[in-house]
Order: sequence, then C-alpha cells, then structure tokens
Amino acid sequence: MDARPEAEPAAELRAGELVLRHRLSTRLWHWINAATLGVMLMSGLMIFNAHPRLYWGHYGANPDHAWLTIGDADGIAFPGWITIPSYYSLADARLWHLAFAWVLALGLLAYLVRSLLNGHVRRDLHITAAEWAPRHLLHDIAEHARLRFPTGAAALKYNVLQKLAYCGVLFGLLPLVIVTGLAMSPALDAGWPWLVDLLGGRQSARSVHFLAAAGLVLFFLVHLAMVLLAGPVNEVRSMLSGWYRLPEDRA
Repeated sequence: MDARPEAEPAAELRAGELVLRHRLSTRLWHWINAATLGVMLMSGLMIFNAHPRLYWGHYGANPDHAWLTIGDADGIAFPGWITIPSYYSLADARLWHLAFAWVLALGLLAYLVRSLLNGHVRRDLHITAAEWAPRHLLHDIAEHARLRFPTGAAALKYNVLQKLAYCGVLFGLLPLVIVTGLAMSPALDAGWPWLVDLLGGRQSARSVHFLAAAGLVLFFLVHLAMVLLAGPVNEVRSMLSGWYRLPEDRA
C-alpha cells in the first residue's frame, strides 16, 4: 500500500513515466493478506452455516430473538461453492479459520510496525486538517463520482477518500475482526472474561465479527471496482512487479 516511488522525487515525474510504486514487502503482504482473508471468509461462512442466526448479549439459541436470520428451507445460509470446506463440516471449517487467523494477525502486526517505523503512516495515510474540510471532502467525492482520477505524479498520492478507507481497514476493521474472534474463543472466555464483557457478551462479539467481515467484503468490492475503472493492467502490474505507469493528463 506504500504508493511513494522509490527512485525519483515526485516533483520530477511526468505522465507516462514508469516508476517503482510498491516495495516487495508491500506486494507480498497484499497478496498473502488477500488469500488469507479469502480463506477466512469462506471458512467463516461454513461456521456461520452451523447456526445462521445473530444475537446481542451473552446468550443466543433457537428460542431467543435473533436480530438477523439467514437461511433457506433447509436452514443453510450459504451454498457449498462459497464455503470452505464445500461440504458441511463445522470442525474442518474451524481448523481452516483458526490456522489462517494466525497468518492474518501476525501479518497485520508486522505490517503496522513496519509502516510506523518507515514513516508510511505519517507520510501517506495521515489526513491533514485541510483534507478534513467539508469542501475538500465533497470535491473528492464529486471527482470519484465523475470517475475523474488523478493523473501524472498526483496519482502516486492517496486522496482523502483512500486514506479514510485504508485507515478504516488497517486500524478499524482488521483489528476488530481479530479482537471479536478472540472473544468467541471458549479458552479466552474463561481466561479473559473482561474482553467478552467489554464487547457486550459472546453473542455480541459474534454479531460484531460478522458485521466487520461484511465491511471488509464491501471494501474489497469497492477496491476491485476502483482498480477496474482506473486501469486494471497498470494497477495489477504495479502490485505484481512494483512498476506503475503514471496516467496521462486529461486533455
């Protein structure tokens, strides 16, 4: 996600030039994280199939009032083609989910520590006072609505909407799915009951976990749409090889 070129100052760059946009470590984290979240989502859907109802509070069972119920006539919420495993197995789904949870948590921790140490957060994700101004926010929203994306060297900098989205994922949704996942662990329920109470109960943690996962899916869909609209070949190449061609200026 580090979008600053490493070879030349941004002021000297011109539209059409090829620049090194993403470091190897960033590219590896991006693709490992994408695969990890994919596996966790699909295994999580199988886990959800075991009881496709969500509650608030400490307790939740069939007779209790559920704020959300998903399922067909057979009580299955999600079909096998979108779950891991594709057949019904709560035990196997939990194995997949917990194994990749370690990859997600340790990868996020390493990425955040590195981003703080190398200045990526301060340099590229910090939202300035001017960017918080309603006029600036509305301008960026209007530009995106018109599909008018930055060109030239300006394309290497995150706009305020990108900063809000990336910060929301890095410091909000990803930590939230990890913490709520921990709160649903029976072992941690016993050892750290304060964590469960902090989240309003185990069933509340499960509901928030589901909502945070839905937020990550929404981010992925918007991210994918922006990649397709901005130029998929150039965008994907930059995340595979690191090299990115600066978009031409609009006529």
